[in-house]
Amino acid sequence: MSLPEKAFPVSWDQFHRDARALAWRLADNVQAWKSIVCITRGGLVPAAIICRELNIRLIETVCVASYHDYTSQGDMVVLKGIAEELKADGGKGVLVIDDLTDTGKTVAKVREILPEAHYAAVYAKPKGRPLIDTFVTEVSQDTWIYFPWDMGFTYQEPIAKGSRG
Repeated sequence: MSLPEKAFPVSWDQFHRDARALAWRLADNVQAWKSIVCITRGGLVPAAIICRELNIRLIETVCVASYHDYTSQGDMVVLKGIAEELKADGGKGVLVIDDLTDTGKTVAKVREILPEAHYAAVYAKPKGRPLIDTFVTEVSQDTWIYFPWDMGFTYQEPIAKGSRG
């Protein structure tokens, strides 16, 4: 598979640093988090890092599928919902974690279930950014992020093509 023109490959080290940076931002929030809900699958890794850093023991998942072929978003499908006790008070005190907000469609679907929760993502694109309360890095809408769990060891094309001097 060739990389798109605007590719942002993220190493395990970089992702870990970025997820910890998100935890620092969330630690500054005066909110006492009672639980984390991670949006699977992408939210699993940052949720593991953040729950450790913030000492949160109650971890839940919500399984939403939107990328069915890894290239285009389709209809939103909730494959697994959230425990009833976390939905009390609209999810107040719940921290929802994802790796990336792209179009915002996934977050919007989860916000229907937990409207009062705090939403955080490691990376945000402009279309999804208004639906996220806290994030670390914004990338352009036309950038494709390659997460370390999707990558193997392969040669990466340089950004600039041809010789420059």
